[in-house]
Amino acid sequence: MIKNEHGPLTVVQFPCLDDNYAFLLRDETSGKVAAVDTPDADAIARELDRLGWNLDYILNTHWHADHVGGNEALKTRYGAEIIAPHGEGEKIAHKDRMVKEGDDVALGDLTARVVETPGHTLGHIIYVFDDQKVAFVADTVFSLGCGRMFEGTPEVFWQSLDKIRALPADTVLYCAHEYSAANAAFAVTIEPDNPSLQTRVAEIKALREEGKATVPIRLGDELEANPFLRADVPIVAANMGLHDAEAYEVFGEVRRRKDNF
Repeated sequence: MIKNEHGPLTVVQFPCLDDNYAFLLRDETSGKVAAVDTPDADAIARELDRLGWNLDYILNTHWHADHVGGNEALKTRYGAEIIAPHGEGEKIAHKDRMVKEGDDVALGDLTARVVETPGHTLGHIIYVFDDQKVAFVADTVFSLGCGRMFEGTPEVFWQSLDKIRALPADTVLYCAHEYSAANAAFAVTIEPDNPSLQTRVAEIKALREEGKATVPIRLGDELEANPFLRADVPIVAANMGLHDAEAYEVFGEVRRRKDNF
């Protein structure tokens, strides 16, 4: 379990299922609590009970079962309001409210901005707490990686990543899976001479050897090392023989290579 404080926003992160992370968010002023997705209802309930917290909201990012599988049980137990992405509402049962790009979601006295990030799925959204410089990016971005492109296109997914790239560099990104070691092994095949990448690879190796989480991550660090966020950097395009390609085409090739890695 990791407990991070971002001003009045407390984030409790803990592993569940095979490689998911669950996140509980608490506004320390009002005491309101939210879960970002519900990969494992039992694990989330145990952590809530340990902390002595009630669950007021469930903030879903997309429809995949390892993100909404605990919705019904947690809503039944705690009376939580389920907030779901507008583009995937039909795929998410028991929802109470749907949100889209530009909508705000209140957590007590705190506000999260909804940003649509299609690519992994067509309706994927993320939740950005601008004042706290924290973003819950689910399966859009991972450390040294990004989500598999199940439903989107390279151009659409790159536009989504570009929204994240535009956040302040000191934004803390909470991603939903522990994929960093596998992503690191791939990333060095794209930019083997990138010193920032080499530093991050060593950090990941050390953390995993100690059984520690490699997330959350700082956006600025990822901009220097994550090949999926660097598709507009000339050396990345050159390393794949795509000197004159558009950034989204370079991104698409990086994603294709990762799928076959």
